[in-house]
Amino acid sequence: MKLSMETLGRGEALVLLHGWGMNSAVWGGVAERLAENRRVILIDLPGHGGSPFASERSLREWGDACLAVAPERAVWIGWSLGAQVALQVALDQPERVQKLISLAGTPRFVQGESWLHAMEDKTLGQFATSLRKDHRKTLERFLALQVRGSDEARTILRTLKIRLMERPDPQPTALETGLSLLKNVDLREDLAALQMPTLWLYGERDTLVPAAAADLLLAILPRAEVYRIAGAAHAPFLSHQDETLALIETFLEGSSEQ
Repeated sequence: MKLSMETLGRGEALVLLHGWGMNSAVWGGVAERLAENRRVILIDLPGHGGSPFASERSLREWGDACLAVAPERAVWIGWSLGAQVALQVALDQPERVQKLISLAGTPRFVQGESWLHAMEDKTLGQFATSLRKDHRKTLERFLALQVRGSDEARTILRTLKIRLMERPDPQPTALETGLSLLKNVDLREDLAALQMPTLWLYGERDTLVPAAAADLLLAILPRAEVYRIAGAAHAPFLSHQDETLALIETFLEGSSEQ
């Protein structure tokens, strides 16, 4: 069964992938503004929004499911877990990815050796435990963490809740699998193989993917374009939409070679 997708606009193809527990409605006005001059493809990740969930257990399988409904070649833009999926696609099928844009993304979501600017493993484990008891309350807690520290925390939290309600609830099995991916995926060793231009945007006040991770990233991928957005938390494209879009537009209009 194919994933649910929606297309807006015409022109250069942009694939947008949302984060854990969310759906493609989260892009809202961002997608509409990008679609003014380009073709935007919004994909619901497996088991999220209108997409079915079959047996996609690995990050590669999630990426393959997205590739099955994506254009042959496009710019891939991912947020949080969606950024990891997009990164996996770029590593596995580089000919399909013209450029890669990561919003609050990271090759490793939890702390590890030489990777301290990340979420504590026990914190993510607590989410997994509470998810089995009440997935809706766990989602609400995760949403609150995403906006913590942002200049527009209350407004953005309200927006996230409204967008989440615009699609069917994510399937509990897909949520469990997504948390497992966030806990176990580590793409650091593969990162240096990226050849296409990459843009990495971080929220200066992000508590899930700390902006300090940018320094660790640049040590592995020195040619990457990296920016920290002041006053933003985990969803800079919502809280600081104009600044985020300006950085994306500049990157899209730049050289195709890195």
